[in-house]
Amino acid sequence: MKNRIAFFFLALFLVLACKTTQKTPTKEASKDLFSLFVEDPNVKPFYSEKKGVFAKNGMVAAAHAEASNAGIEILKMGGNAIDAAVATHFALAVVFPFAGNLGGGGFAVIRTKNGQAHTLDFREKAPLKAHRDMYLDAEGNVIQGLSLQGHLASGVPGSVDGMVEMHEKFGKLPWAKLLEPAIKLAEEGVILTDREALGLNNNADVFKKVNGQDLQYFMKPQGTKWAKGDLLVQKDLAETLKLIQLNKRAGFYEGNVAKLLVDEMAKGGGIISQEDLQKYHSAWRKPIEADYKNYKIITMPPSSSGGVALLQMLRHVEPYPLQKWGWNSANTAQVMIEAERRVYADRAKWMGDTDFIDVPIEKLISRDYLKKRWIDFDSTKASNSKDIKGGTLPGYESFETTHYSVVDSEGNAVSITTTLNGAYGSKVIVAGGGFLMNNEMDDFSIKSGVPNMFGLLGSKANEIQPEKRMLSSMTPTIVEKDGKLFMVVGTPGGSTIMTSVYQTILNVTEHKMTMQQAVNALKFHHQWLPDRTVFEANAFSEKTLEKLRGKGYIMDQQKGTLGRMDCIMVHPDGKLEGASDPRADNTSIGY
Repeated sequence: MKNRIAFFFLALFLVLACKTTQKTPTKEASKDLFSLFVEDPNVKPFYSEKKGVFAKNGMVAAAHAEASNAGIEILKMGGNAIDAAVATHFALAVVFPFAGNLGGGGFAVIRTKNGQAHTLDFREKAPLKAHRDMYLDAEGNVIQGLSLQGHLASGVPGSVDGMVEMHEKFGKLPWAKLLEPAIKLAEEGVILTDREALGLNNNADVFKKVNGQDLQYFMKPQGTKWAKGDLLVQKDLAETLKLIQLNKRAGFYEGNVAKLLVDEMAKGGGIISQEDLQKYHSAWRKPIEADYKNYKIITMPPSSSGGVALLQMLRHVEPYPLQKWGWNSANTAQVMIEAERRVYADRAKWMGDTDFIDVPIEKLISRDYLKKRWIDFDSTKASNSKDIKGGTLPGYESFETTHYSVVDSEGNAVSITTTLNGAYGSKVIVAGGGFLMNNEMDDFSIKSGVPNMFGLLGSKANEIQPEKRMLSSMTPTIVEKDGKLFMVVGTPGGSTIMTSVYQTILNVTEHKMTMQQAVNALKFHHQWLPDRTVFEANAFSEKTLEKLRGKGYIMDQQKGTLGRMDCIMVHPDGKLEGASDPRADNTSIGY
């Protein structure tokens, strides 16, 4: 009997010890976890209690279930993660016109099964006829709306070229196979979600304003409104996709589709020419690969500012005990906000297209430089953004997007963020082509000191020049742990992309959340100017808000939400956890 009792207590001790030393919580662990790490136990840290999707062979996390399913179809056919990413991209152009696109651009971070990293920049370019002052009047004032809506707002699209480049370098299945899911969805129709129906209805008037009152495309027949469950058929887009399927790059940048695009531009006063289309090519860039503690971050270099900013923010808070302080506690939030403030100031000063300017990437993410940037940090009070400028370096002069993540059974991983910029881009629908054009020209610094649609400022480094890529905040990222694939992360969200990715990574690495918990967790954002922190409802307890406001922080609750994450985590047993954002229709599908 004594032996049995002794055995019982030994077994109980071992169980408790295992629980105490567990590094990554189970899906059900959130309550116990946050009673230990949250400053106020009454705080509910999650937007929802949505659970992650688990699978062994492959995972696609994207903004729409049909797009994720298109990628999974390709994986099941024997395609790799790159093939699946291409199929997902074209499917998003059909089922998610809000941001999925043929007429936009983006960035891809790829990690092959043998651990090699690659980054592809298929960001749009300024047309050959573009010039620095093209959105200013005779007095040098910004003409409101000109860079946001209509034909002149569009840069030369990069998405189709980017998908072709990815496939030619890494693809496994025949190109034609990858377009089949998207063509089927365009021809047979996609069932609208409530969110998509609302988006089309809300933008009907502006679609007609930009494209003409006789516009039928995206309009429901008989002049009624779209509703959840309606079937959206896109015959013109299907024909465009078939030409891309048959002729790859030439199916978009040459021939009938190119003519339709150029004619559309001429009709509405745009400046994209046939020469612009023929000259466009995406660019393979050297990936940013750097450590944060014992993790390796693989992310995007300029013309995206996201990768540099992400490393800067992570390394700024590296010396602090975030886990001990707790998720969104006053101390944790303060150092994160101060990191964001300094990083966005650097973004405004230093970032631009590296084909045109020298961006000192390695120096900007170096710990020595960041230590100097932090020297004026005061834990007792908020910094004033008016006093924070971009840093100095010797020898140097001074929502709407979508993201998807894919991992295959061999360990290939792809993180892609792509965009039209604003919701439905410039609202220009290429007549006969069935696709929307971007309004990315607004992402240039159209005038020094004048913010873009996301409130971001820029400098000469990001001024308009022909064939230059406009600066982006997109932050597709892959994280390694102990030399192995660990996370694939990214989100849309304009200026909030970088801070959302930053917080999601810290939620896992510092606060020991599962991937889905990290996505569900409520978020906040500071971007230097305007000097305020916006946060999702309930992201901070009243006690924490009182502490931060007492130090001089301006804390404003966001009307909407922050981020639309689509992420994947590889668990120690090899299982893949797909984590798609509960804030929208985002869906992870695995097999």
